[in-house]
Amino acid sequence: MDTQLHKDLLTKAFHIKKRFLGMYKAANAGHVGSSLSVAELLTFVRFGWMKDSDEMILSKGHAAASLYAVLAEEGILSSEDIDSFYKNNTYLAAHPPVNKVKRIPFATGSLGHGLSLAAGFGIANKLKKSDKRIFCITSDGELNEGSTWEAALFVAQHQLTNVVWLIDRNRLQGYGRTEEVMKLEPLADKIGAFGFEVIEADGHDFTSLESSKFTTQSSKRPVAIICNTTKGYGWKTYEDKVDCHYLPLKDEQYDLVLDELERGFELSKSVNIP
Repeated sequence: MDTQLHKDLLTKAFHIKKRFLGMYKAANAGHVGSSLSVAELLTFVRFGWMKDSDEMILSKGHAAASLYAVLAEEGILSSEDIDSFYKNNTYLAAHPPVNKVKRIPFATGSLGHGLSLAAGFGIANKLKKSDKRIFCITSDGELNEGSTWEAALFVAQHQLTNVVWLIDRNRLQGYGRTEEVMKLEPLADKIGAFGFEVIEADGHDFTSLESSKFTTQSSKRPVAIICNTTKGYGWKTYEDKVDCHYLPLKDEQYDLVLDELERGFELSKSVNIP
């Protein structure tokens, strides 16, 4: 990966995390762990992969604050917009709204439907001979929903290579570990059997994500990228703990996670890029 691009993505991801942590703190709202899990992935898709004409669907809508923070980093949402998060009469609701914010094409958060929406976009663009791509980011917990697998069958049947399915594989959901709630493994084999080319990546590492991007470009089949992540990534006290799924931030917790992210950011800048 180009060194300057890598530095830019690190900086953007850090700013995005600081912004959505402030949003959660002001709103006394949870889902911090879910947003920290997907922050690098959203950052890479929006600023390292997408073209302006492409669409991005965040199916795991409970991490809406991370999406809003990305849109603020892009300049689509203002500071005043961000300050309205979770308040009365806001359009920055707990789950993404529809037809209210540029780059949010569908309301999501009724988990398990994002890939179906992406499939609809994909078949429409294929019929129109459009080169627009659709990036759909799902959680792993919402793979419990049958609609996700029905959509996967549809994408594979119609060879919708314009749909890129990215799975935030942090192995935790609202009520426990995914393998305890409803076993997903061997996940790569299951998705591959549906007709996808399956790639595994480190969802917190931009170099790994870029490698997946190049593999996707050469694939003749629809691609699913299993992005291995950690819920609460960067917040050592709550990393990989189900508690961070709903946990609102107290003052001392907010200060601690900001400090840990700051130190992690400074350390990441000193690492040589292969």
